[in-house]
Formats: sequence, C-alpha cells, structure tokens
Amino acid sequence: MTKKAIEIVAELMALSARTAPKGKGQDSILIRVVVGEELQELSRELARLGQARDIKFFLRDAKNLEESDACVLIAARSGEHAGLNCGGCGQASCQEMIEAQSRFLEAHEELPFHGPNCVIKMADLGIALGSAAKTASLHNVDNRIMFTAGVAALSLGWMEGCLVAYGIPLKASGKNIYFDRRV
Repeated sequence: MTKKAIEIVAELMALSARTAPKGKGQDSILIRVVVGEELQELSRELARLGQARDIKFFLRDAKNLEESDACVLIAARSGEHAGLNCGGCGQASCQEMIEAQSRFLEAHEELPFHGPNCVIKMADLGIALGSAAKTASLHNVDNRIMFTAGVAALSLGWMEGCLVAYGIPLKASGKNIYFDRRV
C-alpha cells in the first residue's frame, strides 16, 4: 500500500511541476517519474559516475536513490529561450546563447551540466522543483532535491534535449533517509 501511495504522490508532484508558473507562459519543462528497476538503474549510474570521477557524495546519493521508493526527474529543455535578448545568460542575444551552448558542449562534454542557459528557463526549472517538493511535503513524503540524480538521468540519456536536470527522490519510512547523511 505504501508503494502505491508513493507512486500517486510522485504523479501529483509531476502535475505540480507541470502546472507551476512559467516565464512568458512557455513550458520547457520535461518530467519523468522513475520507480522499480528504472530507479535502481538510476542509482547504479550515479554510483558509476561517483566511482569514475572519485566523487564521494555521488556514492552517498546513489545509496539514497537505491533505498528510495520513487524519484521525480525534472529538467529544462536546452535550446529553448524566452526570446527576450536580456543578457541574463551571459550572452548578448538568445541566438548567441544557442551558439555558445553548442561550443560549450563540444569543449566540455565531461561536465555534469552544460550552458549557458536561458535564465528565465532556469528560473522556471527552480519553480517547478519547488512546487514538486512542496507537493511531496504536503503528503508527508520525505524528499530531497538532488542535482546528482539529475546528472545520472542526463548521463543515461533519459532527459532528451536537456542540459540541466534534477531529481527528487521519495521515501516513506520512520526515519528520513535524506538527512543525517555522511559522505
């Protein structure tokens, strides 16, 4: 019964992320709920990345994912922008940002995230993450926003067309597994 409840909450979180306010009303958010074997695959990929890069907290977070009941992945599609030419991304125009993304990705493929990214779309991503985490909290499901889960999802190719992703793992137990953690 707990597993089914967690999956329902994960779907409600996806709904919260989908309906969260978006800059200019343009939705560039990609959402995926993972459970069961997919969740274990995400955990294994994060552990692999942690070992390959010798990053201890990736291994810690992989263990958290392994023990979780579900994970909601939320990302922003790259290449999409608000069309404001505002300079918030560090480029003079939205077109220059798109060109800079391609150059950066080619030069730094090994990095977990790639940019520059539209500052409006990154704010949209943050709002979607906050809305989803709030929904988990309202249903008393332990959760934690993890950039590492997003890194593993991107590495697996699960968030197609995205350069930045996060994950929110979920667990229902007597003790919150996402706090009092040791690296």
